[in-house]
Amino acid sequence: MIAYLGTGLLGANFTRALLAKGETVHVWNRTFEKAKALEAEGAKAFEHAAEAVKGATRIHITVSDDAAVDSVLETASAGFESGAIILDHTTTSVEGAIQRTSTWAARGITYVHAPVFMGPSNALESSGFMLISDRKDVHDKVSPWLSPMTGKLLNFGEQPGKAAGIKLIGNLFLLTLTGGFSDMLALAKAMGLSGNDIATLFESFNPGAAAPGRLKRVMSADYDNPSWELQMARKDARLMMEEAEKGRKSLQLVPAIAREMDRFLEKGFAHKDWSIIASENL
Repeated sequence: MIAYLGTGLLGANFTRALLAKGETVHVWNRTFEKAKALEAEGAKAFEHAAEAVKGATRIHITVSDDAAVDSVLETASAGFESGAIILDHTTTSVEGAIQRTSTWAARGITYVHAPVFMGPSNALESSGFMLISDRKDVHDKVSPWLSPMTGKLLNFGEQPGKAAGIKLIGNLFLLTLTGGFSDMLALAKAMGLSGNDIATLFESFNPGAAAPGRLKRVMSADYDNPSWELQMARKDARLMMEEAEKGRKSLQLVPAIAREMDRFLEKGFAHKDWSIIASENL
């Protein structure tokens, strides 16, 4: 039997997918009505987390943050079976994932942090990506359970907390991507262009496909063979900000990037590749 703690959008669809595979699933949520709604699809809802986990060999949890994970697991622990395994899909801090791995091990319970790059539709369809970083024996134990829940289970080795860090890095990219879209839309509006014009550009120009190669170039630290000189990139940033100002729009990311470019220009790196602004983080 499986217990699922936290039946928000992601947890509810994970539960539905498990039920569709013929699993018996007990569910709990702080708002009981959300868990109760899943009974129509075959789950059994409980008002108390400790009741939901009784008899469960594996306990999945998806809640909001470290504090919520710690609180819910502690409340539920009165019902844990000996040898139960906790599978936490919450996005948390690295320190929190490491601490929980150690703390629950000392209490005879295996805690595995398995954050995801999955939305509710991915959880229902078993697509997307799930991350794990734990001992090989733990990975071998839980991967037959986790792999069917996702499109691909990515193993980042045996270092606890590493999956948590990778998840945050991935989410950082998503945040900056959306910030970039916001700047593009603002600049387009300032220049009398539309979002559809940007969409037309991306039908042919796909910078996302170049991201792996771009990262490799940045990490190679080859600044003496520029594909885009720092001074020229800074000029373009100036033009972007000037056009936005003319159109009475503000940009979010470009001004911050421009300030970093200025810092490296002051060091005399005008003719280096503009990726030199990342050099201090390599």
